[in-house]
Amino acid sequence: MKRVSIDARGMHYTPLNKAIRAAVSAGAREIVIEHVMGQRFIADGLKGDATLIIDGVPGGDLGMFMSGPTCIVYGNCDHAPGNTMDSGNIVIHGSAGDAVAHSMRGGKVFVRDSIGYRGGIHMKQYQDKRPILVIGGTFRAFLGELMAGGLILTLGDSRRQPIMERGIGSGIHGGKIVIRGDVDEYYLGIGARKTPLSDEGMDEIIPLIKEFAGHFGVDPKPLLHDTYVQVSPSSSRPFASKYTWE
Repeated sequence: MKRVSIDARGMHYTPLNKAIRAAVSAGAREIVIEHVMGQRFIADGLKGDATLIIDGVPGGDLGMFMSGPTCIVYGNCDHAPGNTMDSGNIVIHGSAGDAVAHSMRGGKVFVRDSIGYRGGIHMKQYQDKRPILVIGGTFRAFLGELMAGGLILTLGDSRRQPIMERGIGSGIHGGKIVIRGDVDEYYLGIGARKTPLSDEGMDEIIPLIKEFAGHFGVDPKPLLHDTYVQVSPSSSRPFASKYTWE
């Protein structure tokens, strides 16, 4: 496997992304990018099966429109990793900012720790393209806002740190949010309803829990033997009553 290293120290994001694309075009299958500090748009629109190992803190829109590659971040991540991503994987060994997985269309994003506001906003799904966002810690307000498809799984223990962020699933009309423990219905957004996670739903998240544990070296047993609730749409048209019809 061809391996390439890029030192991004002090490099503007444009030449950095050109260097990444050149490496992929030359046949690199593993690209190690060192000393990343805020460079935006890394791997945007990138296609293929290359793996990018990112040491540092990438800037906004990591993996936007990406189709196929894997990005492994050893550090925190700025806003909107996975924005409109088509396929591939983003694995963040730290926390991430706002709008994680914004409008994501496919692939998986794993965040070891916590995320900011509006995670999973407008995630969407078409046929076999089903995006997945897994969060190991907590989240801020409006998780899954306007969600149209896909799955968000949060693994932070809500009994140790109760969820007190409003607008969960606000305007959700497709897909679902699975939360470890429980959440007070007061914090649900318009159009969202809460139900216990079914046995079939648990079967669905078990592989994701194991995959999360494998990425970050955590014990999956406490996660596999716990209870979860599901937040899903109460209607396919949550804002229908807000319109005026003649």
